[in-house]
Amino acid sequence: MIFATSAGLGTLGALATLPGTLELGALTLGSALARPRVLGDAAACGKLAVIVPAHNEAAGIARCVASLLSAAQPPQGARVLVVADNCSDDTAARAREAGAEVLVRDDAERRGKGYALELGFAHALADPGVEAALVVDADTTVAPDFLLSMAAAFAPGPDGAPGADGVQCRYLVSNADEHRLRNVALLAFNVARPRARERFGVSVGILGNGFGLHRRVLTALPYTARSVVEDLEYHVMMVRAGYAMRFVEQTSVSAAVPTTAAAESTQRARWEGGRLRMLRELAPSLAQDVLRGRLRSVEPLGELLLLPLATHVGTLLVVLVLPFPPTQLYAAGALALVGAHVLTSLLTSGATRDDWSALASAPVYVARKLALAPAILRASKADQEWVRTARTP
Repeated sequence: MIFATSAGLGTLGALATLPGTLELGALTLGSALARPRVLGDAAACGKLAVIVPAHNEAAGIARCVASLLSAAQPPQGARVLVVADNCSDDTAARAREAGAEVLVRDDAERRGKGYALELGFAHALADPGVEAALVVDADTTVAPDFLLSMAAAFAPGPDGAPGADGVQCRYLVSNADEHRLRNVALLAFNVARPRARERFGVSVGILGNGFGLHRRVLTALPYTARSVVEDLEYHVMMVRAGYAMRFVEQTSVSAAVPTTAAAESTQRARWEGGRLRMLRELAPSLAQDVLRGRLRSVEPLGELLLLPLATHVGTLLVVLVLPFPPTQLYAAGALALVGAHVLTSLLTSGATRDDWSALASAPVYVARKLALAPAILRASKADQEWVRTARTP
């Protein structure tokens, strides 16, 4: 009886993690083989618009705007547009003082980053000279070459390849010294995995910060994503419509992760709950696409089926200890692959010695993430409004 129960639970855990294991294997190989994308001539790209969605960001908005205005400007120029969305502070005034154009949006019924971006994109595209719009979060600073590199990615390549439909740069942690293990996880998610997808020629995804969309995409496919993970939602819409995101490894944006355990837990529950909801809502239709021969839906489906890494590891550990040899063997191999994925991510993403040392605390990190399971399930059941994550100014 005990053996039968273990066999059943082990098989269930193996089946739940198998798609993610296959996805991790492909991403690990792709990251190891990847090379930076060859960019075009920034002068061949029209004007850029940078949309900065901001909800009660008075403490840091000026720093973000200053970072954008001090970056090297592309030949055709760039507009910086802050969307002060349902703010109860002086975000709008501080953004204007810093030199940005400002749109003020007050709508108590329609709240969320997706609505702010929709307004910002529409305003930007009203300027016929704008060829592409970028998105930078209000707590972010950009690399000095950010605008130039993003413009070059939208331009035709030197080999005659057309400019990108959409672009995503490296999204880094600015306070990595305070959160080394979180930095390791995000190097894998925000750098190594997009590198791998770029290597295989599939759409690399949208990380929510440091991305851009060409006018032709926004015109054909308005930004109507509304979930708390609106970036993931819109990316699936893009891929199904035949568009693709490209990875711009040459430049980056940086933002701080939460500095308190409570703020981090709230943010992770909201994000991962949103991803779980998207899995429930989008995976069936993506699977139907694949079965009908629309192979471009394979990678978005694989991304949805890959559980957050700590949850993936926790599930595999449970399978490993259940006394059923076939699934124990699978779990051991899958855990070894996770290790290879993390090591490859560190080797290919510019990790420091401190990042390597942080791996010693990985078991505690996994345990903390698993403890969030109830909050993640609650967050997956309902629409989540835009809540600013608490952080140190």
